[in-house]
Amino acid sequence: MTEAEKVMWRLLRSRQLAGFKFRRQQPIRRYVVDFVCFSHALIVEIDGGQHAGSESDEVRSRFLAREGFRMLRFWNSEVIENQDGVCARILEGLDGTPHPPVAARRAPPSPTRGEGM
Repeated sequence: MTEAEKVMWRLLRSRQLAGFKFRRQQPIRRYVVDFVCFSHALIVEIDGGQHAGSESDEVRSRFLAREGFRMLRFWNSEVIENQDGVCARILEGLDGTPHPPVAARRAPPSPTRGEGM
């Protein structure tokens, strides 16, 4: 991990950010993302200068969006210099109703108690 990724992981690990569960270096299909909160389908990417205007990053972002993920990208310098601001933006991205797992979206609703007997 880069220094900025280490800083971000210290902020996200062990549910330290408002109790949200993040995983790091998580494979999603053919890509590995820096950090992801599966319950809200939110990916957090920490980028260095080599990512500026990267066509492969655009392809990757479109693919992950089609898979149902939203993505927040931060520059290394943002994470190191403005941790409070980065955390605030992540919390904004997490705001709202949790996304159910894909399997749950496809499954019919469970019968209420007493139904189907």
